[in-house]
Amino acid sequence: MNEPAKPLAPGRREATVEVHRPTPLAPMPSAPVLPVQPGTIPAVASVVLPDGHVVTGYAIESAKPEPVAAKRHVSRTRVNIALGGIGFGAVCGGLFLLTAFITALTALITQLITLAAVIFGGWVAVQILSASGHSGGSTVNIRKAVFKRNHFHR
Repeated sequence: MNEPAKPLAPGRREATVEVHRPTPLAPMPSAPVLPVQPGTIPAVASVVLPDGHVVTGYAIESAKPEPVAAKRHVSRTRVNIALGGIGFGAVCGGLFLLTAFITALTALITQLITLAAVIFGGWVAVQILSASGHSGGSTVNIRKAVFKRNHFHR
């Protein structure tokens, strides 16, 4: 730690460090907050402790729960209708997926049939158009032909 300081470059000087320490503030006594309902002033109560000290303060009443209202009777018909609606809602998602699947399958089959027709039609077209000239067989030259009673005589 006690190493000699390195010399500074010419034209530079050492920087001084200033340390600021904040001054703590004295805590202010806070005023007690009393739970007071508007329009009423709570009663002051004093309690004597076993060691003789007297503690005086406001009595705080515990919050009373509101009385529970009697539940109305729900008919079984209404419950069944509600459950049926929930079941129908749950089934609708599955029906929607089923119809979407059938639609997609129909489109796939249609595209496959169209593809087969295009390929077969192209093959037929190639067979017809490539037959330029004679593609084999025999050539018969008919010079003097006589047709008698639908029979060919030479």
